[in-house]
Amino acid sequence: MAPLVLETLAARHGGEHPTVKAELYQCTVEVVTGICQTVAQARADLESSIAEIRSIVEPHGVDLISAGLHPFATWQGQDRTVDERYDEIVDRIQWPARRLITHGVHFHVGVRSGEKAIQITNSLSTMIPIFLALSSSSPFWQGVDTGLASARAKIFESLPRTGIPPHLKNWAEFEEFMASLIRAEAITTIREVWWDIRPHPDFGTVELRMCDGISTMTEVTALAALAQSSVARYNELIDRGYRLPTDRDWMHRENKWRAARYGLDAEVVVDATGTTRPIRIMIEEAVDELMPFAQRLGCANELASVRTILDAGTSTMRQRRVFERSGSLPDVVHALRAELSSDRLGEVPG
Repeated sequence: MAPLVLETLAARHGGEHPTVKAELYQCTVEVVTGICQTVAQARADLESSIAEIRSIVEPHGVDLISAGLHPFATWQGQDRTVDERYDEIVDRIQWPARRLITHGVHFHVGVRSGEKAIQITNSLSTMIPIFLALSSSSPFWQGVDTGLASARAKIFESLPRTGIPPHLKNWAEFEEFMASLIRAEAITTIREVWWDIRPHPDFGTVELRMCDGISTMTEVTALAALAQSSVARYNELIDRGYRLPTDRDWMHRENKWRAARYGLDAEVVVDATGTTRPIRIMIEEAVDELMPFAQRLGCANELASVRTILDAGTSTMRQRRVFERSGSLPDVVHALRAELSSDRLGEVPG
């Protein structure tokens, strides 16, 4: 279906659509935004593109969902996009790349300097479990309940250069690291570094990449506000001369695992002695701490919607509730479709 979407949009717009792109498999389209000043602008940009896509696919009896994994689709049955870059990646990585019918949402937040980008990337690693738990939407994989909140996260980690970013001292070390990977022929471009968070030199941003596909626009914008406000807070702390908080590497990895496994029920490690706290409490505290920044950025209402996710449950929790009621994975897909269309968390088709 993606080739039809892209060809139709190209005909309408007189060339490649600026915000709707091909992905590895033809069952998926990637929707991006232009440069936006506010979360509300980003939402309007996304909704415009999604409406165009829906107008093309609906006459063919096709609709849209957004989730980290389709509950019962198999990668073996999908047609791959004809693209030289994708062919090269699959040829080099083989089986881990061929399995990638995974879907995520990325947030780019502008940062004024490379040095700040490195410091903020290091510190944002402490928030990976918060973003992953809130966005978790991939409990089912090829028709089976994996027992995980985010099976997508573990599938994606089978690729090279994924997961928790290494702790880097400064921009010069980052540049040397990228140059070393290129000299070693591990990568040809930074686009092949798939860390959960990475500085993006081409865009001048810090890119947060840890989230599952997100099922409603309310959730997308809630996490966008969380991302923008977090970066703004760290930026201000740097300007005021504070040293940004970081955790030990083992804590980052343990906490990401706990978020992928348990979602909002995770107890995360908060210090090097092994003290744990419920992630729900940490999320509530983060919203309170970031609200003044969100108010300045014009995304206070969106940040407040993080609490809507806490109340309604994540997409993973909602998908499991549908399956517990009906025992039908097609019903789970119908519920995902209804949620994206209505922007109501927990919308169940009649």
